[in-house]
Amino acid sequence: MAKFDKKIAARKLRIKGKSLAYIAKFLLVSKSSVSIWCRDVVLTEVQQKVLADKGADGRYKGRMLGAEMNREKKRKNISESKRWAKEVFYKFSERDMLIAGISLYWAEGSKTETTSGFLFVNSDPAMIKFMHDWLIDVMGIEKERIKPRLAINEIHEPRIGQVLKFWSDLLGVPIGKFKKPWYIKTKQKKIYSNYDSYFGVLRLGVEKSGKLKYKMLSLIEIIRDYKKLPA
Repeated sequence: MAKFDKKIAARKLRIKGKSLAYIAKFLLVSKSSVSIWCRDVVLTEVQQKVLADKGADGRYKGRMLGAEMNREKKRKNISESKRWAKEVFYKFSERDMLIAGISLYWAEGSKTETTSGFLFVNSDPAMIKFMHDWLIDVMGIEKERIKPRLAINEIHEPRIGQVLKFWSDLLGVPIGKFKKPWYIKTKQKKIYSNYDSYFGVLRLGVEKSGKLKYKMLSLIEIIRDYKKLPA
């Protein structure tokens, strides 16, 4: 059989789900040649499983075994990390929680002179919830003084009730306490796949919070210059 004919035969056998080793032995050619001839032939999931179960394709089975070992290692690392995080977290003091909130404000809060009071902005519900509760529990701010305001693209206006309810339920704040939504006037040419699950950006403001803002900036300054603090 000519080399070209063997190549055609090899591809036909591979399409049928035969292993590279089987084809090489059947056609009396090297396994490397078969691999090159058939490298663009995609096996079905059933064919792959058959080869793996039989152990006929050693390299495939090895890859699958290696991938499963990596997945198991990842699961173990995640499990151990979660256990460690819980052990560490429950040792947190009030000072630690204070620093956590300061750090978030340093990253996502307003620090410019153009904003007169405290303003924290983010789209992550968990982060917004943390900062809302932090203001009350750590900084002693009355809940009624916290004024949320939603910022979202105008294409979401038809579902604004659903969006506001999401944030209202999350924070335990009546929708009536929210400031009027701020619609971003940027037209989008297409509707994204996450249209129904996007809840915009929430701005947490605090009434009469000029002094609170200066406290936050002073705390940030202390953290920033911690190496200069006296021992």
